[in-house]
Amino acid sequence: MTEWRGIMGEGDTGLVAGRKRWVSLYVLCVGMLMIVLDATVVNVALPAIQSDLGFTQSSLAWVVNAYMISFGGLLLLAGRLGDIVSRRDIFLAGLAVFTVASLLCGLAQGQVMLVAARFVQGVGGAMTSAVILGMIFTMFSEPREQAKAIGVFAFVASAGGAVGLLVGGILTQSISWHWIFFVNVPVGIVTAALAWRLIEADEGIGFGDGADIPGAALITGSLMLGVYTIVNPAAEYGWTSGLTLGLGTLSLALLVGFIVREATASNPLVPLRIFRSRNVTGSNLIQVLSVAGMFGMFFLGALYLQRILGYDALQTGLAFLPVTVIMGTLSVRYTDRLVMRFGARTMVLSGLPLILAGLALFALAPVDGSYVYHVLPSMVLLGTGAGLCFPSLMTLAMSGATQGDAGLASGLINTTAQVGGALGLAVLATLSASRSGAMISAGEPTVTALTGGYHLAFGIGAILVGVAIAIALIVLEPERQAEPESEVDPAECEAA
Repeated sequence: MTEWRGIMGEGDTGLVAGRKRWVSLYVLCVGMLMIVLDATVVNVALPAIQSDLGFTQSSLAWVVNAYMISFGGLLLLAGRLGDIVSRRDIFLAGLAVFTVASLLCGLAQGQVMLVAARFVQGVGGAMTSAVILGMIFTMFSEPREQAKAIGVFAFVASAGGAVGLLVGGILTQSISWHWIFFVNVPVGIVTAALAWRLIEADEGIGFGDGADIPGAALITGSLMLGVYTIVNPAAEYGWTSGLTLGLGTLSLALLVGFIVREATASNPLVPLRIFRSRNVTGSNLIQVLSVAGMFGMFFLGALYLQRILGYDALQTGLAFLPVTVIMGTLSVRYTDRLVMRFGARTMVLSGLPLILAGLALFALAPVDGSYVYHVLPSMVLLGTGAGLCFPSLMTLAMSGATQGDAGLASGLINTTAQVGGALGLAVLATLSASRSGAMISAGEPTVTALTGGYHLAFGIGAILVGVAIAIALIVLEPERQAEPESEVDPAECEAA
């Protein structure tokens, strides 16, 4: 591998240091893969969990929602704590929490224990994943190496979910649903041991004149309440219900309070200076929109394959395999070279139209469609677009951050991905179901009505990606024009 042949960034003294750095990256990516797999592996096991523990259909959703609420709500806070305390320490602590919680999930014999352990698992997942990109950013200072490392991470973060569907099915069918959690225990222990040995200890910037407890409470409350509103009342009662509007308004009020607090605090949890970078702000806006479009497509596309084309679970997983293979090949082997040659902004603007085209093409798949003619072309477009776009987005998001804000920028880009995914899935699934219900009421056959609902969702997803393209054109700057702000303000240095 070329990265092991002495390509050295600042501070490296030879081949051993180069190898250690890349092995450290793979250890970090194993930790991330464990988190990403867990987000999807549970979906396959839900019927078995429901049958075994006696969940109702509505209460079963909390097996997923409890994890999403804590995970999405704590990502930004965990990323900033990595900057303040130590990214390595937060990563290791997160692995410990996630591994213990996984063991408790596997041992669960009742509903309350499983849901509570899933919430704790989300806490550990947020702590682990929020700081990884920031660690990669500081470990790889040479631009070519950094682009390649981010490409590897982006592939694991974006495509690992598809692997989770296959792993979950195999474990659940061959052993039991408990093992989708038990398998995390040895992986977590080995990953923590390797990380402890390979990853150098780092010191955070410190709390300065005190921890911003009010800011932490406001942003965590806002994000948790916002994710809860998306995954529960909005999905169950609709976006215009009183409960949804009330909780959504409260979440926004907490967010406004957080912004006011950070603008006036002497030692803010999240310095608002990070948003002065057009690339940080633009990348996160694009992430929300593009992930929203793609997340809904994966969920509803799987339903199209199963309900309309009659695929079973394994066939559905294999049908999405081209997305994973193409994205992985581009992210790991080629995107870094393209970023170095043409720039990350150009790659984002090249990948987003392909994602849009894939979604638009999927919106034309008929009731009697075939995989080769109506599905595979969309998979190829989506895999190619994602392989070019998402690693480049991460590069842009991190290029606009200083060393001291790397953990914050890492947590922010992960947060927008999670919120975008939850928002996209809730909105597109709700609109799809409403459209299908209206068509059935109008006398359309069920398969026609379901297909019509999926078409609407894919079309809206394409529109969201179109808005992302407009933002990329207007907001994003080439990296060489987007120099980060100074590391920290003099007052902050003095306080620290």
